[in-house]
Amino acid sequence: MNNKVDIKPEKRVAIFGYSEALPEDQLYKDAFHTAKLLAEKNFVVVNGAGPGVMKAASEGAKIANGKTIGVTFKATGMTNFESRDLSNPIDEEIVLPNYVERTLKLMELGNAYIIFNGGTGTVSEFGMAWGLAKLYFGHHKPLVFFGSWWHEILEAIGKHMKIRDPALRVYRIVNTPQEAVDEIIGLIGSP
Repeated sequence: MNNKVDIKPEKRVAIFGYSEALPEDQLYKDAFHTAKLLAEKNFVVVNGAGPGVMKAASEGAKIANGKTIGVTFKATGMTNFESRDLSNPIDEEIVLPNYVERTLKLMELGNAYIIFNGGTGTVSEFGMAWGLAKLYFGHHKPLVFFGSWWHEILEAIGKHMKIRDPALRVYRIVNTPQEAVDEIIGLIGSP
């Protein structure tokens, strides 16, 4: 008798973006709809459990009965950090001691990353995700940039910085929530 249960492994997508995006902003709506589509395909949505794009991602996942994980830290002494948004409907919270460990945990948990427009925190997360993708080129975690404006940013970086070819081949740029989900599924498959 075979008692083996066939359980597919959980796949998680970490979503990064602007903490000050409002529900009426297109950025918020795009993050919401992207996370909703991901949850409908049984992906777990991971984010920093803050406001803006992070909250939009959690709300989108929850409307589709999906699971969310928030990674936070205690922002002691920081005057410009949005911190945990208690209205962000995460299912599980992982609390770490500082920003660096939080960012590393977000990188660890995501099987893929979607990066929306954002501020300096998003730039930090973008740099870490891109750096890791280059370091692990060939078996790196997929990096998806949301918005055609990324072309100009990445072309400028490629033109003015000492970026080697593998680093220019680790990402995809998408313009719609459906394109984002299709890229993720095409790169890592469905859960």
